[in-house]
Amino acid sequence: MSARFGPAGNADSFPYKSSVDAPRWLNELGLDCYEYQCGKGVNVGEQTARRLGAAAREAGIALSLHAPYFINLANPEPESLQKTIGYIVSACRAADWMGAGRVVVHSGALMKRSRRAALDIARLSLKAVLAACDEAGFGHIALCPETMGKINQLGDLDEVLELCTLDERLVPTVDFGHLYARTLGGLSGPEACAAILDRIRAVLGEQRAAGFHSHFSKIAFTPNGGEKMHLTFAQTDFGPEPEPLMAEVARRGWSPTFICESAGTQAEDALRMKRMYQARLSYAPQRP
Repeated sequence: MSARFGPAGNADSFPYKSSVDAPRWLNELGLDCYEYQCGKGVNVGEQTARRLGAAAREAGIALSLHAPYFINLANPEPESLQKTIGYIVSACRAADWMGAGRVVVHSGALMKRSRRAALDIARLSLKAVLAACDEAGFGHIALCPETMGKINQLGDLDEVLELCTLDERLVPTVDFGHLYARTLGGLSGPEACAAILDRIRAVLGEQRAAGFHSHFSKIAFTPNGGEKMHLTFAQTDFGPEPEPLMAEVARRGWSPTFICESAGTQAEDALRMKRMYQARLSYAPQRP
């Protein structure tokens, strides 16, 4: 099984009005997956979701769904937790309608707490979320906690991996642009890519690590806050560069899902990533 590549939402070049047409278009481009965006709320209707799912199955496009951005697993207030549970269950319901196997979830904000205290709250919240999803009949959908780009957000690599140890169905969404931004450019290049993948394997084991979920884009950052804005691969002031990661994943023979979040060129840049990966895969010796 090879890695999959596709965009988050529709690129500026998307020639149709409805996302139902996205799978056919992506297949024609040579891409493999598509992440439906519910960042501002789960507003897709059942009929549209089922039509999208049917189109994806016909075109051979794997679907995932991004849950609302305002989810905060680290908020301990009971009312907030109930809202978080509702948002994620709604996201799973929409994912189920369209046959999406993964739902990406933001980890949350520190809210003036220590990182450890925030993470402990998020662990309890995520357990409650998993129980609610199971009760609602969505236990077959993988929840994918995401590494975050701002320094004051919960969600560095180790925090996300610790959340994923709560249940084997949890899949980390490793956003390499976010990790680059929150470390002010520190996590970039071949050695950083290898270290990140090694860390995922050390915590979750080879099988789970090999199929991780991922977001990738270049991201501008500020010295005090981390992530500022998403960029395109054509912009050169900030990173990370995709090629070292593609080379390392190909060398390992891993099969993650790469969702490109470039600003408006996400389909084109996803295709560039796929070509980099395929070029490396053709001659890369696989590491045990």
